[in-house]
Amino acid sequence: MSTQPGASRPQTADSATEDLSTTEAAVAADSLEDPELDAAAAGGRIDREAVHQALLGSWPKERLAGRRNAANPAFWRDDSLGMDAHRERVLEQSRKLVETGTPALAYPVKYGGGNTAGGNIAAFEELVLADPSLQIKGGVQWGLFGAAILHLGTEVHHDRWLREVMSLDLPGAFAMTETGHGSDVASIGTTATYDPETEEFIIHTPFRGAWKDYLGNAALHGRAATVFAQLITGGVNHGVHCFFVPLRDDDGNFLPGVGGEDDGLKGGLNGIDNGRLHFTNVRVPRDYLLNRYGDVAADGTYSSPIESPGRRFFTMLGTLVQGRVSLDGASAVAMRAATAIAVTYGNQRRQFAGGDGDEVTLLDYQRHQRRLLPEVARAYAATFAHDELLRKFHEVFQDIADTPENRADLETLAAALKPVATWQALDSLQIAREACGGAGFLAENRLVGLRADMDVYATFEGDNNVLLQLVGKRLLDDHLARLKQDAVRTVASQVGSRAYRGIGLARLGANVGDFGRFGRSVGWLRDPVHQRQLLAARVEEPIGEIATALARVRNESKQVQRDVFNQQQHKLIMAGRAYGELLQWESFTRALDRFDPASDTHRILTALRDLYGLEVIERDLGWYLMSGRLTVQRARMVSSYLNRLVAKLRPHAQDLVAAYGYEDAHLRAKIATGAEAERQAEAAQYYEQLRASGDAPVHEKTLRAQRDRR
Repeated sequence: MSTQPGASRPQTADSATEDLSTTEAAVAADSLEDPELDAAAAGGRIDREAVHQALLGSWPKERLAGRRNAANPAFWRDDSLGMDAHRERVLEQSRKLVETGTPALAYPVKYGGGNTAGGNIAAFEELVLADPSLQIKGGVQWGLFGAAILHLGTEVHHDRWLREVMSLDLPGAFAMTETGHGSDVASIGTTATYDPETEEFIIHTPFRGAWKDYLGNAALHGRAATVFAQLITGGVNHGVHCFFVPLRDDDGNFLPGVGGEDDGLKGGLNGIDNGRLHFTNVRVPRDYLLNRYGDVAADGTYSSPIESPGRRFFTMLGTLVQGRVSLDGASAVAMRAATAIAVTYGNQRRQFAGGDGDEVTLLDYQRHQRRLLPEVARAYAATFAHDELLRKFHEVFQDIADTPENRADLETLAAALKPVATWQALDSLQIAREACGGAGFLAENRLVGLRADMDVYATFEGDNNVLLQLVGKRLLDDHLARLKQDAVRTVASQVGSRAYRGIGLARLGANVGDFGRFGRSVGWLRDPVHQRQLLAARVEEPIGEIATALARVRNESKQVQRDVFNQQQHKLIMAGRAYGELLQWESFTRALDRFDPASDTHRILTALRDLYGLEVIERDLGWYLMSGRLTVQRARMVSSYLNRLVAKLRPHAQDLVAAYGYEDAHLRAKIATGAEAERQAEAAQYYEQLRASGDAPVHEKTLRAQRDRR
């Protein structure tokens, strides 16, 4: 990397300290030279309609249909209801949802469906604005129970059950998770033992920890379940398979051998009847095995198109990845809603007198900008990343590009983005709640209710930390495969170094000689190539370090290798999270190509993208400093430039959230309807009339000042 013209020598982290006083003065004076950013903020505005269309994504028709459902009062959450009434309301809402046709979008045309995997999720995730309980109950019925029959079953199962699933005449549960095993599906205890004499499977939970738990529709409404169990035939365990198991009769009573409990009141999503199920030697016909990937003949002979038990297991689970995809999208919806509410309120609410005596709008305070505008940037990044994930999902599940490689990539992308987005949504909702003060704590303004309902999004469809470990493991495997492919044969201490330091990332911030002038560094900071390198380094270097640690013990016992890997777990998970954030940044960057580079829209959205990337970098400044990838001077510059970014983006804040396209019927937060602006106008008018009347009381301080002048 070359130095700036006029630099007498390359600067390093040590030599840069000579200019520290200059840097501090520049930071203090906020003298960051950035004509491009100034141009973006100088009177221009985004094209709200163009941005709105970009945010709608690849299935605008279906997404808008989902928003129409969310805006319909018939589907709204009623906060006055207790748990029992809420559950019944959501069941009835689900039946009304069938009438709109949206639950059928993912299913084949043969059964009355729309045959659009991507469009289905685009419509479905918007329901979080109506009531997250309705969204998740629908997800259980059509995205899990029905999807298991569709993707794990064959035509005989489709013909037998899909129409009733789609119409909700057959409510069902998805019985995978057990009390004793959540994310570790391979170790579940429920068994399905084949009896060749009767050609039946015997479904059995042999101990309490094998009970199926936390299942939506299990406590009350489910009449059947897709049950995951260890398939045993001829004394051989062939691993986890899925079975259709009837649960209740038409009167709602458990069938013989089936039992269960109600999970009761939860921290959120109380419109869903979560419960536990257990089975005592429940017999189901042989053809109730959903046998797309594994079958048992009448004599008990097992067969599968996938020879490897491990690959078979992951293939079966991979067909159900849409749950993670939809949670990623629902989280982006929640982020957009939270920021729309908080920014609108912050643009109207006034507190504390300014220099001219008038109270200051909250969003004019730097701290408020620093709280909310990065959340807007995250909402945009999550939205664009989700649309790319959704396109990948659609290509795989519509057989457009269904290859083992694409399925593996889809699973990795979903496992990376779902944790990042769900955590971001929870953070955004909490930050928005606090930014709205006491008003944010009122249920009528939606933020606390949404956060409570979405809290468990970080846990179900794969615990976030477990998913990120899977992502980190995939990154590590890719890294090791690349080393092998390149025929790199180095000692253990060189493995990570050769892999990543050879491509120049380690030189960032140490070899660029522009430290003498602070403002000149801004171009470097805003350069998307440099931003990406910094974000990628946060992924690549830890993975290289883990590879080095494992290489050192490659000749040791398996136990020693497991212990060393366990010692790297935190680093692996952090690398997985950084990878998800890199994916979001890259998606945002690609989305910028949709706009004319010379337009105000492009310049403003570029600044918003920079805000996202640099805020992520600022969070990990300690790591960048310790790794030598940023000097102290550049680290200071990141924080100072972020302050400038939020100030320049502040005039565009309302346009940026308005571009989401949400109306009052979607947000349903009184503080985002203009009521606060009306109160402010009423107060201003009152004081103006009071002053004009001459009846305004004199403030004690004014009276004292008058006396002092005498």
